[in-house]
Amino acid sequence: MNDEIEISESFADVDFPRLERSLRHPRTLLSAFLSLMTGVVTVVACIPLFSVLFMLIYRGGKRLSLSLLTETPPSAFESGGGFGNAIVGTLTMVGIAALIAVPFGILAAVFLAEFGPKSKTASAVRFCAKLLTGFPSILAGVFAYAAVVLLTGTYSAPAGGIALSILMLPIVMLTAEESIKMVPQKMKEAAIGMGATQTQVVWRVILPTAMPGMLTGVMLAVARAAGETAPLLFTALNSNYWIVQDGSLALMEPTASLAVLIFNFSGVPFESQIELAWAAALVLVLIVLVINIVGQVLSRKRVTR
Repeated sequence: MNDEIEISESFADVDFPRLERSLRHPRTLLSAFLSLMTGVVTVVACIPLFSVLFMLIYRGGKRLSLSLLTETPPSAFESGGGFGNAIVGTLTMVGIAALIAVPFGILAAVFLAEFGPKSKTASAVRFCAKLLTGFPSILAGVFAYAAVVLLTGTYSAPAGGIALSILMLPIVMLTAEESIKMVPQKMKEAAIGMGATQTQVVWRVILPTAMPGMLTGVMLAVARAAGETAPLLFTALNSNYWIVQDGSLALMEPTASLAVLIFNFSGVPFESQIELAWAAALVLVLIVLVINIVGQVLSRKRVTR
């Protein structure tokens, strides 16, 4: 009781009006100015993003229809048509790239974070992965062309998938490593204290706990791979046909993709194909958006569990 009285008496001597922020104070003016500038810069930075989205919705939304998703591209002097084969080709090649990059990226991340974090091999792998994050995508296409296309004698979906996996691998690996490092040390020690081996700790404790962060890295890698054009020009080329022919997958044939279709049609003098390129760009953005939303939903479910 006496302590409460002493505290109340000490606060009685405080001049509370003086503690209020005054606009005449230099620090208050500086804080308000910086807050205003931060808001202005944020709005300015969002202008290019929203302008691109507006143009995609305005120009590409005009041609959106069911036929776009079920038909093949038209020839130069024809109207109508679609890019259903390019959607299937894009999903196929990105799927092949994910099947290659995700397992190898996560396994490499486990080694870097748990089994040999301070070894010379880990340092060399990290250095190479960071270099690959800034690797020009066209060089990945050249490598896949020399290693796959020349070897098989044809442009194909697997060649495109391998080129895209080179670009996805460092993103998956580095983000997965950081996610694994964020797993609390107490959880690992508790599992070891219960008699779990290091492999069991990784499989039963670390990977499930780090899964939300790893899913985010996978979605970022998929988003980058889906929009790449240069590697596919060297590996998958393009096609006006479906990848599914006569009930079977024609993987070892030139394969269409949305990015290459946009590249080819955006520079032609035919209005119908230019409109098709705008619609394809909008569909590509929507596909990447849906993939990211699904990834976020899955990661949140993992967190709530």
